[in-house]
Formats: sequence, C-alpha cells, structure tokens
Amino acid sequence: MKKNDFRERLKEGPILCDGAMGTLLDLYEYPDLPHEIQNVKNPEIVERIHREYIEAGAEVIQTNTFSGNRLRLAQFHLEGQIKAINRAAVEIARRVAGGSVYVAGSVGPTGKLLEPIGKLRLVEARDVFKEQIEILLEGGIDLLILETFVSLTELDEAIEAARSLTRIPVIAQKAFPEDGAILSGTFPVEVAEHLIGKGVDVVGANCTVGPQRMFSIIRSMYRDGVYMSAQPAAGIPTLLDGRSIYHTTPEYLAQYARELLQAGVTMIGACCGSTPAHIRAMKNVLEEFKRQSPEIRNRPARRGQGSVPQSESPSPEPKTREHGRSRFARNLGKKFLTTVELDIPRGFDMSSVLDGARYLHRYGIDAINITDGARARLRLSPIAICYQIQSQVGIETITHLATRDRNMISLQSELMSAHSFGLRNILCITGDPTNIGDYPQATSVFDIDSSGLIRAAKAMNEGKDLMGNVLGEQTSFLLACAANPMADNMDAEIAKTEKKAAAGVDVIFTQPIYELKTLEQFLRRIERWRIPVMVGVLPLRSFKHAEFLHNEIPGMVIPETVRKNLRNAGERASVVGIESAVQFLAQAKPLVAGAYLMPPFRKYEIVPEILEAVK
Repeated sequence: MKKNDFRERLKEGPILCDGAMGTLLDLYEYPDLPHEIQNVKNPEIVERIHREYIEAGAEVIQTNTFSGNRLRLAQFHLEGQIKAINRAAVEIARRVAGGSVYVAGSVGPTGKLLEPIGKLRLVEARDVFKEQIEILLEGGIDLLILETFVSLTELDEAIEAARSLTRIPVIAQKAFPEDGAILSGTFPVEVAEHLIGKGVDVVGANCTVGPQRMFSIIRSMYRDGVYMSAQPAAGIPTLLDGRSIYHTTPEYLAQYARELLQAGVTMIGACCGSTPAHIRAMKNVLEEFKRQSPEIRNRPARRGQGSVPQSESPSPEPKTREHGRSRFARNLGKKFLTTVELDIPRGFDMSSVLDGARYLHRYGIDAINITDGARARLRLSPIAICYQIQSQVGIETITHLATRDRNMISLQSELMSAHSFGLRNILCITGDPTNIGDYPQATSVFDIDSSGLIRAAKAMNEGKDLMGNVLGEQTSFLLACAANPMADNMDAEIAKTEKKAAAGVDVIFTQPIYELKTLEQFLRRIERWRIPVMVGVLPLRSFKHAEFLHNEIPGMVIPETVRKNLRNAGERASVVGIESAVQFLAQAKPLVAGAYLMPPFRKYEIVPEILEAVK
C-alpha cells in the first residue's frame, strides 16, 4: 500500500510508531556508544531492528539519529562523521520502509546546557540542529520527530531550525519529569499551548515516564483539533552490569495505549525499554480501537480543553516560607556589615569552628563564612557546619557552595536542604580545580558554573527549579558571588561578574585587597550593576606569609610595596600587617557595604582589634 502525505494520514486516525532503538542494540549485544555509530559499523543490525518494528505493526519508524548531532558525537570524537552517520541512518530506514511506512528523522537535544544556565548560546544550538536536520532532509525523510527535550527553550531552537529549512511535518515532544505534582498540574497544558503556538503538526511527550504517568500528561495536554503524540518509556529501569533493565510488560503498556488513544492521542508508540513485542501488543489494541463505534471511542478519558478533573487540582501557587530573609539580607545597605571566614579543620571535630563563631558573635560580627572544600581539600559539608553554627551559636552564616563537585541535580538538592535547615545566605562559587587538592584524580563535574547556580537559587526564590518545574514553596536566599579585583585578566573577570549580575546576584564578596586604588578601579567597572560589595581583608602575619600567598596561591596578589614593608618590619611584621589592614579598611569603608575578614592561622582575636581601630 502506497503511503499518503503524512498530514493527510493524520486525518485518517491513529498511527502506530516504533519503539526503542538503543534498547534493542544493547539486547543484541551491540552496546557501543553512541548507538548511532552502528549505522556505519553494523548497518545490518539497525536494518534488522527497523524490520522487526515494521513486522510488529509500526507505520512510522524513526532513524537511528537521536544523538546524531555534532555536540553529542563530539563526546566520542565522532563529530567528523556526522554526515556519514546521519546519511547512513536514513538510507537504512528508507530501504526497510519501502513505499508504505513513514521514515521519521529523529532529532534529540544537544546534550549541553543552554544559556543563561549553561555556556551554549541559543544561536549555536540552532546551528547544531540545522546541521543535522539538513543531512536528514537530504536523505529523504518523510517527517521530523524532535524528541526527549527536557528544556522547552532548546526545543524551541530545534523547531526554529526545522522551520527555517523545510515544510515537512514536524512532531515536537517534550520529556516531563517523574513528578506527580507537576504532571497533575497545569504545566503540561502550558507546554502544549506553547508548542501549538510554534506551528508544529503534532505535539506530545515521550520518555522519562512510564505509561501511567504519560496518560496523566496527555489528559492534561489535550486540545480539540490538535494532533497529539505519546511515546512512554517501559517504566523505570534498574541497572544490571551497567545495562538498563526494564520490567514493564507488553500487556501493561498495551493497556495504557488503549487509554492514551481514548485520551485523544493520534500518534502512539513507545520509548526506552520497549521492544517489538510491546509494539505488537499496542498494534492489537489500536486495531481493536479502530473497530469500535464512534460512541465507544468518545474518549471519556479526556480532560477536554485543559480543564482539571474534580479529583485533582492545579499545582498551587508557590508558598513563601514562614521564615523570610536573613538578618544579613535585611541589613545589607543599611549598616556596615562584617563577616569572618573560619578555618575548617580536617575530620569531624568542629569544636574549634564553634568556639571561633562564639567568640566572634560576642563582638557583634554579622555572619560567619564557611567555605566549601577550599583548595579542593576534603572537609565536612558547609551545610552541616553552618547548621551547627546557627543552631548552637545563634550567629548567621554565609554558606559557600561550589559547582565543582556536584551535578545540577545535586546542587539544587543542596540548596533545598540548606533552606530547610534555615540557611539563607549562599555564596555561589565554581570551586578550585581538583588537581591541586587531596584527590588530584577526582573528577570535576561543572554541570553549571557559579552563574548557573545563582540562577538556580534565584529560580527557587520564585518557587521553581532550574527547568521551571514548580517546587510548591519559595525559598528566600540572599545570593552572593566571588570576584577578584586583582585578576590577571580583568576584562575576563568583569565579563564573569556581568554574567553573575545578569543571573541575579545580590552581593559580591571580593578576594583580599591591599590597595585602595585596586578597589576603586574595580568599583568603577561594576558600578552600572549597583550590586553591594563586601571587600575582602586578609591581614598578613609576616613577610614569609605574604610571599607564600603572592607566589603560591592562585588569585592572590600582594603588592610589592606591602611585601617590602613587611620585610623591613622584621619582628614587628604581624603588627604592621594589622596596621596595614586597618588603614586599608578605614579608607575602603565609605565605598563598600561591609568587610569580609579572613584572619590567618585562626587568629580570630585580631578581628575585633581591626574593627575597633577602624571605628
């Protein structure tokens, strides 16, 4: 049977799509990654899988190109083979499809975080999609499936890329998280309306959730006159010897295929974990559905026009926590604030930290800074330390949080944990490289940089996560960042600071400064952002101390005149170091929001001495 134009075919009723490709390649012992490499290494196995899905009843098969864009292939040093891999995929699919089965070009996300969260610019992402789509079009695909996009912004770029190149049908599918609160709320409705506005032919969802959750999504997304698609995963996998094992049976998936069809789905298939057996079971359900009378097929499971069933309610507006902003946040800009960084020892005994916090609390210090594995050293979590200080001492803390060690899931989890413990002040940093620390072989994560972490925390202040999913409550973080007014490349430092300003940072903490002109130059360059500054002050104990910081610690610059004065001071060097700090801070005080003091070698007693002298 010769296939009609795909848009005409949509009008005729439900269409069955295929299932997973990667799952079958793993099952048949072709586990090499990316799976797309099999298009050129072992085309016969890719052809076999397509054929099995067609024999199971699939009317649409998807090319083995989900991860076939340049950025994903570059992770395996295969970006030079992008044309060969994508072209081979289309050739294989067309050869099997013949004249009766539709070939859909599969396009997945770039695998990179887009600006402003990540480093990939929107225009770069669009170019990546255009490059891959052009190759798929040259091969002769019948339609495009843009699938498994978690980021709606990235899906927009893929749609724009497609529309700039072709008028063939486009199916746009978002991946939703496994979260009942989100799926039963209004978020899927908003996604559907957004994608409909982009002019795609079919809107829907695929992957990440199993058939039951997919049913909830589709019920919420449905609109009269809109073609819907659904490709659920075969449940949640378990890992066995590094391989994902799925447990959802063909019968269970077919049961929900019936409900998805009743909910208004026109294009139905399956995703990760599915096999030809699942598609065959769904085919039987689809044929039975077609044979039913229009009255029976009246889709009783639809929500209809996005209304919410009586048994469910939309996600409520995020609630603001009872305990609002910190005292530090409320006083910022109203009084000269002082914070002190404490030295964190190895191991579990934090008595010296608590004693230092108690001592400083007696002298009216506003907050205690607790670093996060500074110099890439193994230390207790700053969240645990800050909680101990706030609960046992009663002084507020500035909790440093580094992006080096945690992926974007863990970072957001840490932020939520911090807020639940009453920690309101977060200093977002990227973190020192692991190769200078206790574990030089450790892997650095850097999913996002400090700007991305600021943006994540800012989103939580609005009751959402980094991807816009509703959390149910708002946080009340004061967000701080670090800056180095003595950086080797100040243009680059200012550019990074600009990103942090755009992300929504509330206050800047500087590295230690020793000359007023350095501070003034820095303040002039950032004055347009009107962000308060806590100036870093690290009193020097000796000439040797100054030489060590200047020559061996990244980012530290001790002016030659300061080092010379310490050298000439001899035994009075520590006194001269304190006098120098007092003189600098007295000059800087009218220009900044406060002082960020870093007493060396746990000499916390010099803090009140310096502050009293500055008064």
